[in-house]
Formats: sequence, C-alpha cells, structure tokens
Amino acid sequence: MSKKAKVVAAGSVVCKEVDGEQHVLLIYRKRYDDWSLPKGKGEVDEYLPETAVRETLEETGVLVKLGLRLPSIRYKVSKGSKITHYWRATVLTESPRPPDDEVQESRWYPAEEAVAKVTYHDEREVIHEALEQPHTNVLLLVRHGKAMLRKDWSGPDQKRRLTGRGRRQAKDLVGLFGTFGVSRLASSSSVRCVETLRPYGEEMGLSVEGVDLLTEEEGTKHPKRVARYMAQLASSLDGPTALCGHRPVLPSMYAGLGLEPRPMVVGEVLAVHLLPDGTVLRSDILKPTA
Repeated sequence: MSKKAKVVAAGSVVCKEVDGEQHVLLIYRKRYDDWSLPKGKGEVDEYLPETAVRETLEETGVLVKLGLRLPSIRYKVSKGSKITHYWRATVLTESPRPPDDEVQESRWYPAEEAVAKVTYHDEREVIHEALEQPHTNVLLLVRHGKAMLRKDWSGPDQKRRLTGRGRRQAKDLVGLFGTFGVSRLASSSSVRCVETLRPYGEEMGLSVEGVDLLTEEEGTKHPKRVARYMAQLASSLDGPTALCGHRPVLPSMYAGLGLEPRPMVVGEVLAVHLLPDGTVLRSDILKPTA
C-alpha cells in the first residue's frame, strides 16, 4: 500500500474545440521554465474538484466545469511526496489574466502541439487520457448528511431532520456540485435526504425531485426495483445529476450501476462517470481536503 502523500493538489486538462480541432490550455512558469497544466494545492475543507476549478481560474482566468476524472500523478518533493489529481474540463467563461510572479502566460495549443509542448512526461500522459476518453455524464451519489438520532425524534422517521453538522455538510456540497455543473437533483423523499441537496437547489434555482422508492422504508423492501431505477437513471442522464440516498438502500443503488457496494459515511459523495448507455467508466469517492 502506498503512503499517503504529504502534499495534495488538483488541476485540470481544459479542452475546447476551435475550427473543429481540440485545443488544450497550458501555463508557462518562468520560475521553473516549464509549460504545464494548471494546478495547485488544496485548501483546508475544500473538495479537490473545487481546488481544480479554483486553481485553473487563478492561473489562467478561465472558469471551467469538470467532467471525467483523470489519472493522478505522484512524485517526490522537498517535503516528501506530492499527489496531483486531474479532471477533464470544459470552458464556462474566459477573462484576460495579467502575468504575475507565479504564472507568466496561459495559452491554448492544438492538441498535438500541447502534448509536444508540455514539459513533463506524466502530464503528457494525462493530456492523452483526456483527449482519448469518450464523452461521459456524471452522477454524484450522496449519502445524506448527519441526521438526528432516531431515539431523539418522536415524529415519523421520514420527517427526521438533519442536525447542525448535517446542515453544514449540506452547505459544503454546494461548491462541490457547482464544479460539475449539476443541473438536476433527485433524492429519497425523506426529509433528511431532501435537506442534504436543498442548499444547492436554492443557490441554483433547482427543485429536488423526491423519489419514494429510495426511502429507507420502501427501498429496503424492494431492492430489485431500486436497482432497476438506478440502471434506467444511468442510461437516461441528460446532464450532471446529484442523487441522495440512505445507508441501507445504497447497496441496491450501487448494484443498479453495476458497482460493488462500499461503505459511505454521512455526507460522503461517490462521483460516477457514465457512458451514454449507462455503463460506468470510472468512479471515485470525493472527500474534503483535511
């Protein structure tokens, strides 16, 4: 088992089409005399996708939406080891960025030129991966935030609310969902699940679609129906989607996606990258930087 890296960073391979040809965004740093992908270290309590979007904006002036998770790069630094996580990204907005001491220039290169121009072999491989992989949709599968204990709740269990910690977890998801441009929210109709997605919905003007089948009461009784629902959802996604569920129902939700069940703590997110037919290309757990 590899040791945990002491320095954790995130970046993006930003792609756009110009006259029918893919271009890739690179930055030039005079201090290192290198052309590289935009990237930087994570901040405390920041999800790595948020780091990737923030650093790309700070270093290039380009605001991006993330897509497919790409291979990570691990290497030695003076403090021990560093790992940088990458996502494929598309452009939302572009603004001029004046040069500073950190980054002197950002420039779009045709894909083949970008591969030849980038200084580091490992980043060259990440660019190749971004260009070669097919289009994907992302489904963010969420276990609801921390809820009140059953023994402390006297009403119907489906009405049980989030605690203060759970509400903070829900607010923390707003930035994460935004990095992927989530445009649809679906959830168990139980209050604790709906409340987990509501802050993002309020921020973006989206309603949360309540699904009775995904409640703990219904989902545990009908695991095959839950699996069928998930398979149908995966094959019909028309945009980035967040879906919230309960611990006892999550195994059936995983099964419908063709994934092996795994434990998820409250407020945790599994990013599932899906091909248009609903097949999972890649999946990974997203956690805030410690």
